[in-house]
Amino acid sequence: MHPFLNTAIKAARAAGQVIARSANRVDTLKIQDKQPNDFVTEVDRNAEREIIRVIQRAYPDHGIMAEESGEHDINREFIWVIDPLDGTTNFIHGIPQFAVSIALKQRGRLEQAVVYDPIKEELFVATRGAGAFLNNRRIRVSQHKDLSGTLLGTGIPFREDQDLDYYLRTLKALLPGTAGVRRPGSAALDLAYVACGRLDGFWEIGLNEWDMAAGVLLIQEAGGLVGDLRGGPEYLTTGNVVAAGPKVFKAMLQRLHPVVNREG
Repeated sequence: MHPFLNTAIKAARAAGQVIARSANRVDTLKIQDKQPNDFVTEVDRNAEREIIRVIQRAYPDHGIMAEESGEHDINREFIWVIDPLDGTTNFIHGIPQFAVSIALKQRGRLEQAVVYDPIKEELFVATRGAGAFLNNRRIRVSQHKDLSGTLLGTGIPFREDQDLDYYLRTLKALLPGTAGVRRPGSAALDLAYVACGRLDGFWEIGLNEWDMAAGVLLIQEAGGLVGDLRGGPEYLTTGNVVAAGPKVFKAMLQRLHPVVNREG
């Protein structure tokens, strides 16, 4: 296992312990609004501090891009992209669907990925060129040939700066013929579930880089494809993403094409 990945796993498990210890005392936590309907707790911040502590102890010259504390030395060759608790709204409502997400970029390219569910104790990891794994078992994306009978994951816009009408047009385009659409509430886990075949595809608009960086590499190393809503490579900057096995990915883009073109 790559030393960078070992550090990421150690950091994710340290954060997971912080989260798990607090999961049964949510009613005592301090909760703040970052913006309407977007929450942060002391657990998010404490978990992030644990992650950064582990990383900086091992690699003090690396940069950090973290959801809560922001960017530090991001002109460095290596940048760690951190979401300490993806699914905070689920967490504060006692819904056990949230995860720690950690990715490492080298010169802008994703190289290492960890998504850790501390409640189910599921550890998804990937190293570029070495495959993707769930608790040491190799994982692959599903092999559906089209959208018929597929189960898709998504995230419904909830912030004022997100275009709900546009999203609803994408939903209307993708839903027909599928077995259904799920909105579990943690993009990092949704992407990990695509990587291991629990979901056949996923799309969302308005994500942040830390929401999806680790999940993107998991899917790519599990044999899947990731793109923006046009199929291009700008998903980390636009925040709009489509991910699936190769044939479902193509089918999703074909369905989305008229919607995306309408937007110009």
